[in-house]
Amino acid sequence: MAESVISNFPPQAVSDAEKMSDDYGLRVGLAIEQEWFAGSTSRYLQNYNEFHKRRLYSRGEQPTQKYKNELAIDGDLSYLNLDWKPVPIVPKFVDIIVNGMAERDFTINCFSQDPFGVYERTEYMESMIRDMEAREYNDAVAQSFGIDLYENKQDTVPNSEEELKLHMQLDYKLPIELANEQGVATLMENSRFSNIRRKVLKDLTVLGVGATRTTFDFSQGAEVEYCDPANMVWSYTEDPFFEDIYYVGEVKEIPINELVREFPHLSEADVAELEGSSYNLHARNNLDRNKVHVLYFNYKTHAHDVYKLKTTGSGGEKVIPKDDSFNPPADMEGDYSRLDRIMEVLYEGVLVLGCRKLLRWRVAPNMLRSESDYGKVKMNYQICAPRMYRGRFDSVVSRIEGFADQIQMAHLKLQQVANRIVPDGVYLDADGLTEIDLGNGTSYNPAEALRMFFQTGSVVGRSFTGDGDMNPGKVPIQQIQNGVGSNKIQSLITLYNYYLQMIRDTTGLNEARDGSMPDSNTLVGVQQMAAANSNTATNHILHAMSFITVEAAEN
Repeated sequence: MAESVISNFPPQAVSDAEKMSDDYGLRVGLAIEQEWFAGSTSRYLQNYNEFHKRRLYSRGEQPTQKYKNELAIDGDLSYLNLDWKPVPIVPKFVDIIVNGMAERDFTINCFSQDPFGVYERTEYMESMIRDMEAREYNDAVAQSFGIDLYENKQDTVPNSEEELKLHMQLDYKLPIELANEQGVATLMENSRFSNIRRKVLKDLTVLGVGATRTTFDFSQGAEVEYCDPANMVWSYTEDPFFEDIYYVGEVKEIPINELVREFPHLSEADVAELEGSSYNLHARNNLDRNKVHVLYFNYKTHAHDVYKLKTTGSGGEKVIPKDDSFNPPADMEGDYSRLDRIMEVLYEGVLVLGCRKLLRWRVAPNMLRSESDYGKVKMNYQICAPRMYRGRFDSVVSRIEGFADQIQMAHLKLQQVANRIVPDGVYLDADGLTEIDLGNGTSYNPAEALRMFFQTGSVVGRSFTGDGDMNPGKVPIQQIQNGVGSNKIQSLITLYNYYLQMIRDTTGLNEARDGSMPDSNTLVGVQQMAAANSNTATNHILHAMSFITVEAAEN
């Protein structure tokens, strides 16, 4: 039976005034710190190390110690002269996915859902239908009397219902829809979202999770920022779109001078306390005392929206805002009552990790709410992990790490075999050179025999000795074939190609997409179908990126 974990978060069944207090915010921040950063094997450190390992594989820079342990004998590598640099196979497949999807840019389409927009769209569509139904009559009147009875431009009137549907989807736009599309496109361009999109696509491919954050201030306006998932924290969820989380945050390593500039209320004593609170998140040997780790987090809770409803002497009603402590007694004098509704509210907090120092706790000044459901609030972060299960992230790189290790081992063993192969040589029987006369006065010694053999390929020998016996060394020079490693090399190359094919089968990136030379007999249509099937295998990454883009655009 799994051990249950008791949450250290403060209770939510308290007054709004208590939730706004710094003590409540400090308890929230310390609860997040306890859940993610406590101990040497903390949840944050596990995520960070796993993401760091996947990023090293995606760059072809994974640690080589595991390969050395496999080939070493009792830890001794003195007899191995190998190039330990990893074979960059994984980066190729990562680049294929990221670069291919980065080129498939999309535009944001806005559709008005308010009653006025629906009414305008309906009126326009009905006028188009009237023009379509009266087309013959309108053409006859225009030809006979020169009167144009069309309600819309004649060249824009569709000829069928199918054309009308396409026209309404592709061509018709309300001015407010065009203005919103232009505004969103401008904000995205100012945020350099194309660069952010490429980073998020790489995170989705390598880590299995991607994230952005929307911000707003009066100096910079609305912006979209990239978030590194390795530095993020969130409440436990099994939703790949993170829609049920109640807190989310991001760890930043900030110099103390920048922190003082952002929070000018810090005193000299506070700064001195921060200098001694360096939090060794990543188990580094050298700590920089001029930098601190700061957790910026959002916390979602509920608040009471309370009003006092009072009937005036003229018979009208007056609504007066009150706090949640307002509770009129039953035997009250006067005609007034309480109106109450519960709404989700978002708090912003900033906590210095390693010390009980809360730098900010306030109700978020710019909460994101939908007009259709005003009682709910949205987080400032957009996160998606398309292949998440029980908090674990599956990615393309995590699937092929084992095959990449086997490819590297085959590469190292190929080097071993190649280093042990010696050149072909010759065997020289010195006894077979005796009693041979070349007829030109030159003695037939080993040096002369080798010179003749290498220059002409000819060998002079005697079938019988001077006594008339059979000469066992009648061929005094014989070539020695030393290619004993050729079979091993071919076996290792076959093994290398096997694991490379396993990577293709696992990721769905076949030869039609990974840039390999296709078969010359393969038809063009078959190649296109293979490439389309490969795109289908990685479509979940594109879908996750589309979700993050739409969420950022809505915010």
